[in-house]
Amino acid sequence: MPEVSPTMQALVVLEPNHFEIQEVPTPTPGANEVLAHVRAVSICGTDVHLVRGDYPGFWPVSFPFIPGHEWAGEIVKLGPGAERYGWKLGDRVAGTSHDACGVCQKCVEGHYNLCENYGVEGLHRQYGHNYQGADATYVVHGIKCIFKLPDALSFEDGALIDPASIALHVANRGRVAPGDTVAITGGGAIGLLSGDAALARGAGRIIVCERNAARLAKAASLGFETVDTSDGDPVAVVRAMTGGLGADVVLECAGVPVAVQWALGMLRRGGRCAAVGIPTQGVEIPMQKLVLDELELVGCRASAGEMLRVMPLVEQGRIRIREVATHRFSLSEYGKALDTFNDPKSGAIKIVMVP
Repeated sequence: MPEVSPTMQALVVLEPNHFEIQEVPTPTPGANEVLAHVRAVSICGTDVHLVRGDYPGFWPVSFPFIPGHEWAGEIVKLGPGAERYGWKLGDRVAGTSHDACGVCQKCVEGHYNLCENYGVEGLHRQYGHNYQGADATYVVHGIKCIFKLPDALSFEDGALIDPASIALHVANRGRVAPGDTVAITGGGAIGLLSGDAALARGAGRIIVCERNAARLAKAASLGFETVDTSDGDPVAVVRAMTGGLGADVVLECAGVPVAVQWALGMLRRGGRCAAVGIPTQGVEIPMQKLVLDELELVGCRASAGEMLRVMPLVEQGRIRIREVATHRFSLSEYGKALDTFNDPKSGAIKIVMVP
């Protein structure tokens, strides 16, 4: 393996909306951790909020901060104990963000994304959120949140395994059943990948609701039905498309208040909405409809065991990550990449960067 440099390049957010590419010390892996050379990292919508400072004091806890949590690379240094679990120098890995305590009730039950020691120093880290992330030459990760990357998948593919796992988690939380009609609010990367995940669970029909023309075109090219939310009432359109009944399941992937209201309005009686988008302001919930139609509204946080389960689906082309990777930049071009991500006219869905 090449010698690890004592310093590395990293995207450092100094304060909200102020970031620089800086030369910083290369981190050292601790017990049951590895140091990986980051070969590809993608931009998540959460990263945009972090850079803007939309979650003050929570994500991140403080500035300066290195974001980035969707990445792939190769192990270049092992922390004490990591080799006992089979990790070796040169292993190709994909990373996810939650490094949970492993001992609280939720972790023991397998819901490590809901770790009850979240954010407690020494017990829990969420890389790229409350702990330094992967927008850098190297990153340290605990062995609980790295996964071997199949030979058939490139590093750039690997940087999209985390969002693919989240999409599968959303479909799982929606309990999509064979033959279900599934509506999706939001045609970004998670929305489109959730459509594939719903198909993998047996959905009979996917309807993507989105206003961005490029994303609507992408959804149509993937074989999904589409509804332009800028052209009339999407709830009425979805109901008309389903004979007035509504969708069996709605996957809410937009994260804006009106989309949550649309999602609940589109549901068939007894339907279930799984929401992964995080609105930054309050949402009015139609409680009368929720109660009288026995609707279900459930949240979806990251993933919980889907990283390994999603990889075969990606290898088989059933979850089409390459279809949502629309742009590629170097880490030094992060400002340009962020502008492209935020520009509705750019056609950007998923942006991959190579440090």
